Amino acid sequence: MMKHILLTFLFLICAFVTQGQNKSPFENVIITSQKKKTQVFTNEKGELQVNVAPKDVGRFKAAKLVRYSDLGARGDGKADDIDVIAATHAFANLHGLLVKADNGATYYIGGKERTAVIQTDTDFGTAAFIIDDTEVQNRNVAVFTVSSALKPFKPEMIPSLKRNQKKIDVPLPSPCLITVTNANVKQYIRFGLNQNNGSSQTDIFVVDKNGNVDMNAPIIWDFDQITDITALPIDETPLKITGGRFTTIANKAESKYTYYNRNLAIRRSNVLVEGLEHYIKGEEDHGAPYGGFINIGECAYVTVKNTILTGHRTYSTIGAAGKPVSMGSYDLSVNRALNVSFVNCSQTNDINDNTYWGILGSNFCKNLLYDHCILSRFDAHQGVANATIRNSTLGHMGINAIGSGVLLVENSTIRGRSVVNLRPDYGSTWQGELIIRNCVFVPAGGKSISASLISGSYSGQHDFGYTCYMPEKITIENLRIDDSQHPENYQGPAIFANFNPQMTDNSYQEKFPYVKTKEVIIKNITAVSGKALRISDNPFMFRDVKVNTGQ
Repeated sequence: MMKHILLTFLFLICAFVTQGQNKSPFENVIITSQKKKTQVFTNEKGELQVNVAPKDVGRFKAAKLVRYSDLGARGDGKADDIDVIAATHAFANLHGLLVKADNGATYYIGGKERTAVIQTDTDFGTAAFIIDDTEVQNRNVAVFTVSSALKPFKPEMIPSLKRNQKKIDVPLPSPCLITVTNANVKQYIRFGLNQNNGSSQTDIFVVDKNGNVDMNAPIIWDFDQITDITALPIDETPLKITGGRFTTIANKAESKYTYYNRNLAIRRSNVLVEGLEHYIKGEEDHGAPYGGFINIGECAYVTVKNTILTGHRTYSTIGAAGKPVSMGSYDLSVNRALNVSFVNCSQTNDINDNTYWGILGSNFCKNLLYDHCILSRFDAHQGVANATIRNSTLGHMGINAIGSGVLLVENSTIRGRSVVNLRPDYGSTWQGELIIRNCVFVPAGGKSISASLISGSYSGQHDFGYTCYMPEKITIENLRIDDSQHPENYQGPAIFANFNPQMTDNSYQEKFPYVKTKEVIIKNITAVSGKALRISDNPFMFRDVKVNTGQ
């Protein structure tokens, strides 16, 4: 008796990046098991359909894995294999099977609007993937999306939240990732050439089934009201993605903010990506920017390990203020995500070459980590709560951040213009503590520059939607400053850059006062120039900062 299995999988692929993008259409994959040959095809409705013969179903289930070639992938680097790749993952998701690429194969992926949804362990092995972005039907649609079979839901609306609140009064079926929004409050009202009207107040945090908040990633805002709340159950079983050599053939689109998201989008918690490589070919003197080949969002507990990435060329366009701006273009992007670690990651191009944009952009994150990384930039745009850079080397764009909690930089070499740049476009704010320990600072990668350890800019005249803070306490221990290439009039390294050149006496009035650092603890700071560490080119602005030495 012929057995028919007909299941339709509906996957919502979210392409959220730093600048915000539209969601793709629903993706249909129809799976049947009829007594005819195993094949992948598009039916008369234009839906992707896969028929897997019953004997093959049994064989794959017995082996506990399915390969792309099992369903007809050519792997010759010429035929477009994306339909078969997507169908293979849909079949594997149905039966809980491992997916394996064929070692030595080269899979060509053209510009078709098709996403392979990964819900099971996947071993890309030594296979190569060519992602051709020269003719793309929908630049917002990911090539691969790692998703959960667990579905988000709308819990009971809670009326309000407080910063550092320990528990929410909402019954939950299991530990969940909670996202809350108050659309009536705007924050991160950006200043400068990319100015905007801000983002709705938002927060993301983990709670257990009893509503207890994980205080390692606490609630960071007071919410007078909540206009939207979403709960996403957290997968307890780890999902592992290994190997793969991916090459993007870059788009040739006009240089404007039309971000391409032809990527590996991770939208599931508890994921490990290990041993992946990403390369870029075909960049010319123009092109649209990228939203991160590894794009992590709406999830928690993600580790990217032993991975090789590539920086994108920097292109310019006309910004919101009507003036030319360089466009951010990323190979790593992290948005609305908690506990994300990059371990032993590096990039193919020179981390000191400023013709390539810095490799990471992030928004609304908590607990980000670089460990044993050699990358051109760490960046937190619309805030990070707690970030750690250790055992790493940062290139020409250095460490850029705003946020709260503890920002820890240790056992690292920083080759940016400062050790930490507090982003001026979001108010140069860090509400918490900064620790710099056992580091080497090479100002501007060895170019002639007057060195400052902490940079930023704050006029006090712009409303960012929140009070702006400098780190309340700054600890700098065992820092070597290689300022040997300093300019002729160099006065020596400064703790703080000149955050406001107009604030030189009490006559300057801030409409939105900056909460200054209370204390700086310094111990064992040496400069190759032989010059002593000083407070700032603007001693008036930092006149009340207490500097302690030798503790």
